[in-house]
Amino acid sequence: MTDHVTDLIPAPGSAAWTASSPALCVLDERTWIDARPGTEGTAQWLRATVGAATGLPLHAGNAADADAQGDGGAATSRIVLAIDTGVAHEGYRLVADGPEIRIEGGSAAGVFWGAQTLRQLLGPAAHRRAPLTKGAQWELPAVTIEDAPRFPWRGMMLDVSRHFMPKDGVLRYLDLLAAHKLNVFHFHLTDDQGWRIEIKRHPRLTEVGAWRARTKYGHRASPLWDDEPHGGYYTQDDIREIVAYAAERHITVVPEIDIPGHSQAAISAYPELGNADVIDTTSLTVWDNWGVSPNVLAPTDNTLRFYEGVLEEVLELFPSTFVHIGGDECAKDQWKASAAAQARIKELGLADEDELQSWFIRHFDRWLTDRGRRLIGWDEILEGGLAPGAAVSSWRGYKGGIAAAEAGHDVVMCPEQQVYLDHRQADGDEPMPIGFVRTLEDVYRFEPVPPALNPEAAAHVLGTQANVWTEVMQDSARVDYQVFPRLAAFAEVAWSRLPAPAERDFTDFERRMAAHYSRLDALGVDYRPPKGPLPWQRRPGVLGRPIEGAPPNV
Repeated sequence: MTDHVTDLIPAPGSAAWTASSPALCVLDERTWIDARPGTEGTAQWLRATVGAATGLPLHAGNAADADAQGDGGAATSRIVLAIDTGVAHEGYRLVADGPEIRIEGGSAAGVFWGAQTLRQLLGPAAHRRAPLTKGAQWELPAVTIEDAPRFPWRGMMLDVSRHFMPKDGVLRYLDLLAAHKLNVFHFHLTDDQGWRIEIKRHPRLTEVGAWRARTKYGHRASPLWDDEPHGGYYTQDDIREIVAYAAERHITVVPEIDIPGHSQAAISAYPELGNADVIDTTSLTVWDNWGVSPNVLAPTDNTLRFYEGVLEEVLELFPSTFVHIGGDECAKDQWKASAAAQARIKELGLADEDELQSWFIRHFDRWLTDRGRRLIGWDEILEGGLAPGAAVSSWRGYKGGIAAAEAGHDVVMCPEQQVYLDHRQADGDEPMPIGFVRTLEDVYRFEPVPPALNPEAAAHVLGTQANVWTEVMQDSARVDYQVFPRLAAFAEVAWSRLPAPAERDFTDFERRMAAHYSRLDALGVDYRPPKGPLPWQRRPGVLGRPIEGAPPNV
């Protein structure tokens, strides 16, 4: 039997053999799940996933129910799920000892994370959707594991604006996040290149803003174009399904509606949102290139009311405390040239365009606060003064996060230099190698809490997230290639209490990854192989089909 206890990812806080002898716990046709109050969702998940992979029914009930079935139905083992408030909130204790496997969590989420560990203990085949061998007996060692996460915010951002990911792909990624004990899905729904969420009072946002005529292929400097129209959006029922699916996996979905920059798709649908005294906004289309568009929202009352209407519908769909409003890379040249924008600056008594951006952010901070929500934005919202209740996603290195935390604001650390997974993973023949090299080891040695912070300021670091920008990820295979295996390293950084970066045992992590690759195989993940891209992965094109005239690396 393979010892999967020492192969767990993320690494648990502690793991020890329950018995001095290598006793086994056996799951078979007569294994029952005894789900105590508050854990029914995890029991349902175990039957749907582990039950499907093993072919075992994993009956629902307790010991009395099992014994009542008679000689043929008496339980040979049971999985007990229970909430124990003495355990940390998202922590769990897993004890496997002979006929009983007991998972106790400080909350329903903690029980669920313990169930994810149970699936890893059963081996890679437990991650498949159907059994490889019917009637097989499933064994795991007698072990006690005690574990709890380091951070409450362990996230991944997915950009579906640059390249749309259909709903089923999003649901699949929620499963992959859950398998790695990540609990925040930052959903980047709007940008210059596409608006991806149905807003019923503004139908042109999806009728027009969700579609572009063509797409730049590769870098901004690339001469290549994909001339096929691209687009798509999620209906409000799609969003409800995604949010519900995530909640069943104890994942919070944080929506992002980007303002006042990265808004060309919205302006193309509703030209009155743009700076019409500077450019002909009626001529704008959804942007087909990458980078920072100069077309930003006009600072008018009409714009505020429009986005309040958008956010009213967003709040109905997303119960998350935080709502992300972007606030990054807002080009201010149009405001400088706009008589209307300059008049607004004067009317509001602002010093300059930076303060005008801060006025935008502060308005929606107050608006969200009045509705019991909290605003979070990229670290550019620091420019011109940070809104009092706002939190910061620190992407331009650590500087913005340090400044925000020292000022008493909550921070999510996601510096581009460490955890932007669109950046290439090695020198050489990588597919569409943008950015700079960030290897699996680089991600593993990422430290979310800057050492410059004192303990009081460090307490404002809510956690960390990896960001997946999809300019050069045109399909799910490309997303998988960029995200994995680095997301596994990131998950351990976010969950486990690792030593200082220089002292981390990357050799042991690589050893555990050898087993984890088999789990990813079972889950159908098209990860980057440890020895580098396969020949078809190095060729540009959809699923490896080369585009005519494309160089080896676009």
